Amino acid sequence: MNDIAPEQPTNDNDCTRIISTSDAPGDGDMMSVPMLPGDIQEEMDSNVPVLPMGTRLGEFEITALIGQGGFGVVYEARDHALERTVAIKEYLPVSLSTRQRDGTLRPLLRCQRETFELGMNSFINEARLLAQFDHPSLLKVYRFWQERGTAYMVMPYYRGPTLRQALDTMPGRADESLLLSIIEDLTQAIAVMHRANCYHRDIAPDNILLLEGSGRPVLLDFGAARRVIINTTQDITAILKPGYAPIEQYAKTPDTPQGAWTDIYALAAVLHIAITGYKPPPSIERVLTDSYMPLATNAQLQRRFGTQLLAAIDAGLAVRPEARPQSVAAFRKLLGLDEDATVTAQRTEQVSSFASGKNIAPAPGDKKNTLRATMATVLALLALAAGLAWWMWRGEESPVAEALPPHLLPVEGSAPGQADDAPQPPPRTPAESLAALAHGATSGFVVKAIPHKQDVRVGQDELSFEIRSSRAGYVYVYLLSSNGELLLLFPNLLDGHNRIFPNQPLTLPRAAWPLEAAGPPGVNRFAVLVSEHERDFSNSGLRSIDVFSEFSLPVLSALEAVRGSDPTPLLGKPVCPQDTPCQNIYGVSMFEIVER
Repeated sequence: MNDIAPEQPTNDNDCTRIISTSDAPGDGDMMSVPMLPGDIQEEMDSNVPVLPMGTRLGEFEITALIGQGGFGVVYEARDHALERTVAIKEYLPVSLSTRQRDGTLRPLLRCQRETFELGMNSFINEARLLAQFDHPSLLKVYRFWQERGTAYMVMPYYRGPTLRQALDTMPGRADESLLLSIIEDLTQAIAVMHRANCYHRDIAPDNILLLEGSGRPVLLDFGAARRVIINTTQDITAILKPGYAPIEQYAKTPDTPQGAWTDIYALAAVLHIAITGYKPPPSIERVLTDSYMPLATNAQLQRRFGTQLLAAIDAGLAVRPEARPQSVAAFRKLLGLDEDATVTAQRTEQVSSFASGKNIAPAPGDKKNTLRATMATVLALLALAAGLAWWMWRGEESPVAEALPPHLLPVEGSAPGQADDAPQPPPRTPAESLAALAHGATSGFVVKAIPHKQDVRVGQDELSFEIRSSRAGYVYVYLLSSNGELLLLFPNLLDGHNRIFPNQPLTLPRAAWPLEAAGPPGVNRFAVLVSEHERDFSNSGLRSIDVFSEFSLPVLSALEAVRGSDPTPLLGKPVCPQDTPCQNIYGVSMFEIVER
């Protein structure tokens, strides 16, 4: 009888490299090769190759590389079954793995196998969790699976800048309305997570994407796999973002539990950097000596932001967890967001029902639906007011005349009968309203706006231009587009830094703006107004529908019908400090860009 050597037990602490003999002559069996410390470091420092373009993963075909980090890689892919573009994330911890020739991923060293598999299990659990959520500001996972020794998840292909990138284009930082619109959606989304006892623990500007076109924020990078790997192999501070991580993420002791207040600290830190341009001091340093300077007592910030917002940020950044708001609903209340976070589930149902063709009434207290309803009411009232004004000019009596705003009433002493005899002027067109911006411009206030290209190609070029002003002021850019929309391009949802200084060129659009030549072919008419003071357009029918705001043409028509020789409603009104003389000082420049 031949002696049979006993099978050698596997030693998970044996730091030998695992390779497939398919990389060398042989039959493809597995073997291990001892590695020296220098060899290990060299392997860990090397890049693990990504999957080549054209690789098929079931019905998905990889078409491009989107990005790669230390723990995963994201590809652009084509879903041939549903004919759509998606993003595929692959679990790929570069310090723990190696890619075989057939595309299979394996742990680099035997002693790292357990950590590699823990990370992959955490990656799968993250995908499983995200697949359960259905909120437009939460990362959506269509499906996930294991293959080639690793795991994959399929997500929508999101386009747009991160909040960090958007803030980088705003040297003057964001304004309050922009921040509150972003935090509105984020808090609603985070409330959905918290109700499932799930906490993000890594909220930061580079983990918030602003969708191209709508500007809606999407929370990214739940990072579960990364947390497991780091906690197993490295110091915990390696994954914490100083300034955004609260003290309980450093301590991890029973008397400092993590919860909703953990994400609230990070959210408050995001608002802090958006307002001030710098992060709050690390929480670990604040335990001994708290160098944090409250925003609510900063006189300079109080000139730009409401005290309520600044005080809410201060409360969210309290060092001790129990001193912070304990829920998203409590934080929203401090911020002045009047809609409770529990409405999210109802809104999600509305969105899903809308997609399926059902018609569901707005949820009670739904702020966005209420705003839409209010705008519809305003439009109806303004149209009614214009009609009543015309009726009264013709000498008819109206029982509701006293309810009309003063500027919509006929001038006292005018002869109603004369209106019947006089020919009615044709209504002003949007192009005439735009041209009327120049009628009251200040003499000597010179503004020059020059397009980079007078003729552009649809789908290929950008509507770009340069502005110069003889005086400092605030820039407002109007566009009457080739499809008849009248927009306020600047300032906008992504960019509120609209200051300009004498003889310093300002080139627009900035990187984050979606301002390509999108058609239809025709003339785009631009007006650039530089005002000594910031301007208020609340009575001009301006409404926020996307990244850019739109002037409602029915409202504009109603206002134009009764303004007489007053300035065009598009001009808005200057905003000045209280008890300060406010003069309407501005300059205007016009130009056109033709799309072909």
